[in-house]
Parts: sequence; C-alpha cells; structure tokens
Amino acid sequence: MAYVPVPKDLSKIKSKVLFNLTKRQLLCFGGGGLIGLPLYFMLRKPLGSSAATMCMMLVLVPAMMFGLFEKNGQPLEKVLAQMFRVSFLRPKVRPYRTRNFYDTLRRQEQLNEEVKRIVRKKDAEGSASRKKAQKKTHTG
Repeated sequence: MAYVPVPKDLSKIKSKVLFNLTKRQLLCFGGGGLIGLPLYFMLRKPLGSSAATMCMMLVLVPAMMFGLFEKNGQPLEKVLAQMFRVSFLRPKVRPYRTRNFYDTLRRQEQLNEEVKRIVRKKDAEGSASRKKAQKKTHTG
C-alpha cells in the first residue's frame, strides 16, 4: 500500500498552477525571463556569450529570490519592508516603559484633591462676596 505524507498544518499548503509552481513563482520567473532573455540576446554580440550570460543571471537571481524566498510565511518584499522600517524609520533606542496602575491612581487622587481645593476656594470667595453684599444691604 502506498504511503502519502499529509502535513499537520493545512494552511501551509499552496495551490500549484503549472509545473508544480505557484502563481507567485510563475509571475516572478516569467517577469525575470521577460527581462533576462532579451538582455542576453542584446549583450551577446557586444560582450560575448559568457559575459551576457552573467548579466542575464544578475537580472534573474533577484526575480527568483522574490518568487522562492519565504521567511516565517512572509514573502521577500514584506521581509525587506520590515527590515527597512526597523533600520531607518524606527528609533534606534527604544526605552522600556511600563504603565504603573498605582501611579495612575495616585495621579487621579492628586487631580481630585486639586479640584476639591478649587471648589473650596470658589465657595469661600462666593460666601465672602455674599457676606459683603448682605452687609451693604443691611447697612444701606
């Protein structure tokens, strides 16, 4: 009886389209071929066959890398974008900061006390002005 291994994680299975290649791989290889082959034929006579082949390979290798390379389930362009973001856009030093719940409670208590002080001050000013108004009405 034939034995067929079945992967445990079915999300890692990619549908193959042609020649056991995915759509992504076909597009990348086709794009590299559309650029590399005409480049070879244009450079073959002026540079020679081996130099033209090397130039064609320099064009095809990045296209193949974009089609085949995958790290942690992410394609090469996402990995490169993350590396760029970390290297150039994010700050180099990232200080460790915690959110202290008790510090938040302490700050809230200080704000409440300040509000109470302001209210007491307004009440005191209001009662003083009321007393002055009452004195004026009683004496006048």
